[in-house]
Amino acid sequence: MLDRFSYHVKPIALCRLYGILDTGYVNSDRMVAMACSLIAGGVDILQLRAKKESREEIRIMALELAPICRKAGIAFILNDHPDLVPETGADGAHVGQIDLSVAEARRLAGPEALIGKSTHSLEQALVAVGESPNYIGFGPLFATATKPDYAPIGTEQIHEVHRLLPFPVFCIGGINLGNLPSVLRSGAQRAVIVSDLLTAADPVARTTACRAFLS
Repeated sequence: MLDRFSYHVKPIALCRLYGILDTGYVNSDRMVAMACSLIAGGVDILQLRAKKESREEIRIMALELAPICRKAGIAFILNDHPDLVPETGADGAHVGQIDLSVAEARRLAGPEALIGKSTHSLEQALVAVGESPNYIGFGPLFATATKPDYAPIGTEQIHEVHRLLPFPVFCIGGINLGNLPSVLRSGAQRAVIVSDLLTAADPVARTTACRAFLS
């Protein structure tokens, strides 16, 4: 078991750009290179999302990625699999609406682990307050191939969710360099960007450009 807390991780409250290493876009053998590109471009948090890979494949990838994030001083989050957090050196886990509760995820990941929760409406976001996650994802704002089964919720409730929630809100879903300024004008303070970074011809440059809007 690795000591996740013997090094400095940027506090979630100070984080603005959340990157996701999604195996739907990036093969496992390119994960390390992509992680380095997103970090060089200025992401504040990195999540590994591997929906089709086995637990063992996720463990192996996480063991490679955790030290890279640790060296950069940014949090490394596992999508699901909070039980893998202690042994891989990850900083926490992210759970969905139909996954484990925040309390159960924290029990498995460790009491100091960072736990995020997906929410898809203002009502779900308000319910999440009672679970006390470290942050929530709010969306999808727009239609996205990453979450094809979820109806987009638009940007109308962004101001309200920020007003009502006591912890960081990361807007997610179909956000890219082109629409990021309008998302921010709608009241967003933080963004999760996935395919726009992972499929860019130059991921470092694209990440840098997105991060500039979130400074």
